[in-house]
Amino acid sequence: MNTAAPLATDSLDTWLDYWSHVHVTGIDLGLERVIPVAEKLGVTQPEAQVLTVAGTNGKGSTTTTLAAILNAQGLKVGLYQSPHVYRFNERVKLRGIEVEDQLLVDAFIEVDQARRECGLSLSFFEATTLAAFVIFKNEACDVWVLEVGLGGRLDVVNVVNPDVAVITNIGLDHTDWLGDTIEKIAFEKAGIIRPNIPVVFGGQQDIPQAILDKAAECTAPLYAINRDYFYEAFEDGASWGFASSGTTLKLPTGSLALDNISTAVAAILVSGLEVSQEAIAQGIQTAKLPGRFEIREITNKTVIFDAGHNPHGVEFLLKQLSHYLNHHSQISEVVCVFSMLGDKDINSVVGLLKDSIRLWKIAPLNVPRAAELSVLTDALAGQAVETYNNVKLAFQSALDETNNNQLILVCGSFHTLEAVWEYLEECQ
Repeated sequence: MNTAAPLATDSLDTWLDYWSHVHVTGIDLGLERVIPVAEKLGVTQPEAQVLTVAGTNGKGSTTTTLAAILNAQGLKVGLYQSPHVYRFNERVKLRGIEVEDQLLVDAFIEVDQARRECGLSLSFFEATTLAAFVIFKNEACDVWVLEVGLGGRLDVVNVVNPDVAVITNIGLDHTDWLGDTIEKIAFEKAGIIRPNIPVVFGGQQDIPQAILDKAAECTAPLYAINRDYFYEAFEDGASWGFASSGTTLKLPTGSLALDNISTAVAAILVSGLEVSQEAIAQGIQTAKLPGRFEIREITNKTVIFDAGHNPHGVEFLLKQLSHYLNHHSQISEVVCVFSMLGDKDINSVVGLLKDSIRLWKIAPLNVPRAAELSVLTDALAGQAVETYNNVKLAFQSALDETNNNQLILVCGSFHTLEAVWEYLEECQ
């Protein structure tokens, strides 16, 4: 497609719109088109150390913790994550700070020139991921921490050879793309494993055979939670213990899930990077991520934002919610502002949440893959439900109508959270 490219002086939004129209589909798994462009850009074999993180849930928390620890050690870290919650710039960070618009625009110019020279089109995700890699290369980062977008084997992130492969867990999600069984999905995630590199598996489940097979094929040492490394939360609530062969650490409690924090610590320890216990502790305390059981007070109402959008993620949300309610006895009811994408397992998510929700305020999302309102209402049959034209109106009503005994939970999708944050931004 020979669409005229924007200029270097054009806005980031103009460039993002451009990339959304260059390729025929938003998701196009496979590396055939991407690899020639990545090679021309010189990003496939960075001089930096690379830690790649795949998994069904927990990738954001794990990559955030990894980057925070390595930044605390004084290394120059490039962190790539997706999707973003509010600003696109959230996807690309240097030393823990979102990159400026112009840095992204300059990288987009390089990517566009390279793909035109190759005579290839790129999807939005492919182009924006390659732009992150261009930035990390040009900025001479010491370490790249990369979150896989979808699967692993055929995801654009996998054009870069990692020095450490991390797989957080395996659950049923994106089944249309990755397969409808745990083993099929595990096969795709295991695609990030390379010969002779350490692999860390952080799933609270038996290690899928596909991961065992790929690690054996690559003679890659595999470190699994509850087998090769362990964590224990201490009663004081302020600290926890990490243990592996020859290593025992007492560390401070952070704001993210211990499953993911401990997996990040395990990856640091097997990476060969020199990182002090002080840097590990500091990184854990500074690691924050919007939309992961994020608690905020808004107009004197307690609001929890959680981006869980599949059964595994919602199970974890419910564990955290139960813990929170046990320590806040004044809250007796939960009002849920809710919407989901149509290609997600809506019935299973609702089935898990319904016993904890007093009232649902639902609305369709304003994105192409949004679930129709009728699909949401059918899934919530028998529940107390109020419908709204959009998520902003649903959230506004929740703020207006909830009392001090009620908590507002915003969940179901990153897009649900994004709509609420846009509303809050408009109100400032």
